Amino acid sequence: MNKLFLLLLKILGAGILSLGFGGLFLFFYYTKDFPRPEVFSERQLSESTKIYDRTGQILLYEVYGEEKRTWVPLSAIPEYLKQAVIATEDANFYHNFGVDFKGIIRAISADLKLRKAAFGASTIPQQLIRSTFLSANKTAERKTREIILALEISRRYSKDQILEWYLNQVPFGQNAYGAEAASQTYFGKSVSEISLSEAATLAAIIQAPYSLSPYGENKNKLLIRKNYVLNRMAAEHFLDAATAEEEKNKEVIFIEKPLLLKAPYFTLWVKQQLENQFSEELLRNKGLKVITSLDWEMQKIAEKTVKEGVEKNVIYNAHNAGMVAISPKTGEVLAMTVGKGDYNAEPFPKGCNPGVDCSFDPKFNVVIGVRGNPGRQPGSTFKPFVYATAFEKGYTDQTIVVDELTNFGTWGDKEYVPQNYDDRFRGPVTLRQALSQSLNIPSIKTLLYLAGLEDSIKTAENLGITTLKPPFGPAIVLGGWEVKLLEITSAYGAFATGGLKIEPTAILKIEDRNGNIIFENKKTLKRVLEKNVANLINNILSDNESRAPMFGPRSNLYIENYSVAAKTGTTDNFRDTWIIGYTPSVSVGVWAGNNNNEPLLKKQSAVIVVGPIFHSFMEQILPSLPKEEFEKPAATD
Repeated sequence: MNKLFLLLLKILGAGILSLGFGGLFLFFYYTKDFPRPEVFSERQLSESTKIYDRTGQILLYEVYGEEKRTWVPLSAIPEYLKQAVIATEDANFYHNFGVDFKGIIRAISADLKLRKAAFGASTIPQQLIRSTFLSANKTAERKTREIILALEISRRYSKDQILEWYLNQVPFGQNAYGAEAASQTYFGKSVSEISLSEAATLAAIIQAPYSLSPYGENKNKLLIRKNYVLNRMAAEHFLDAATAEEEKNKEVIFIEKPLLLKAPYFTLWVKQQLENQFSEELLRNKGLKVITSLDWEMQKIAEKTVKEGVEKNVIYNAHNAGMVAISPKTGEVLAMTVGKGDYNAEPFPKGCNPGVDCSFDPKFNVVIGVRGNPGRQPGSTFKPFVYATAFEKGYTDQTIVVDELTNFGTWGDKEYVPQNYDDRFRGPVTLRQALSQSLNIPSIKTLLYLAGLEDSIKTAENLGITTLKPPFGPAIVLGGWEVKLLEITSAYGAFATGGLKIEPTAILKIEDRNGNIIFENKKTLKRVLEKNVANLINNILSDNESRAPMFGPRSNLYIENYSVAAKTGTTDNFRDTWIIGYTPSVSVGVWAGNNNNEPLLKKQSAVIVVGPIFHSFMEQILPSLPKEEFEKPAATD
């Protein structure tokens, strides 16, 4: 009997040893590739590149791959969101060793009854391990590895560290990963700002992030699940029952299906610049923060004003418009919009071919143009470059030219005998009158006989116009060659600064995910025009009395109580209408017409078509800008 007992004892001992060695073998086998603690803590999750306005507060767009994520520390996440997640996903999180063995036994028992491996009862460490290192295949081997690694991660790291990793990694649907991205996606605000009921909603989504969506047919199921989360929080004593019931009755407001693109024409232009500078992999995964020059309040005014203008201009057969606002002193693009501001709008007319015959093509940015389609004919907005060239050569605003019917000889294959806009001739006029009233005949004479054709082109290029292509002729002073709205608006900014030019810029700085600055705009002003010449141009273009005989004393160029320089442009075929206007603080360009070059109704000038857009925009933005006067030009003999 004693021998039998000893034999059984030996067998039992051997079994225990075998199980122990087997357990150790499994532990070392499954943890042999487990990352060192420092590797895990340094592991960088994929983070999207975020494009912001100039304040760094308004998110315009995210460039991301499969995961849209913004990392936030645990301290930035509200306690009630942490509690909601713990109550729902792992109630014993702060008391277990990373695995809920009782829960596993219950889950296995349920699986045996169902005759399939569902493997429920995963703790937060298990879910973190699964999403970080393991596949989603529900196999016994994967589950074993998951349990062992969950035990190991719980041994090596604090609970708060594990919870921080989890809340920044867990998927919430709509390509949003982590609590911050989820909060921005569903509520349009930072996770630090969400309410208790919103936190319960986010915790509810974790169970089935793609089916429990507020944007589909399962919204009611999501709200039911949200109430379940509140019940769990009460059961775990994170809330009292009365508060839970109160929160259940509060309406959860979701933002409309996430607006992924604000200020689309500006933002996609920025995105294009980023793609030229960085790799696609870096933009999608490395968490860059891009601070742009965009003034969000000004942008909203621009979008509203241009949209209203486009809607009204249908009566003139003008179905599109573009606007850009630039700071002359810094080159920073403050606002940019096209059409009704909707990049995903339908082309017009219905059934047209975008890029071919549409009057309005929402995918084409008329402000910047593209290679192969540089821009539009600027009409008389080109004239100040010619007059500036003449002034640099010593002529003054009081120099006389004669406005009369003139044959300028053969250019190309025909004689050039242009007309003024109103088909009238005024006889001797000063250059001030000629420019401020936009008289064509005196302007062509100024180009050919005072400024010089090649020198005028050089002036325009020095101020930033890059699209002028030979052969050139006298019609260039009337805007017969193409320009970009962005470039000509920036070029006028060089007048506003007294002859100092700076390239237009959209990106102020770029930071990596750790806040280190990897790019900063350091463009500086460069003199391209004599100061007094620029001051004289400013003085003429802001002289309301001088332009009144052509435009009237209270035209759309006149902004009461402000000194605003402005120049209109209408092409002789009535396909393009322009106004470029500026103060020392802002340079604004507006264009209206049709993408397919279809002409507007005859005799509809720029001051009528784009004038109201320009006037309304300037009236709204000028009160928020420094009220500055142009420096008066020096007296000339």
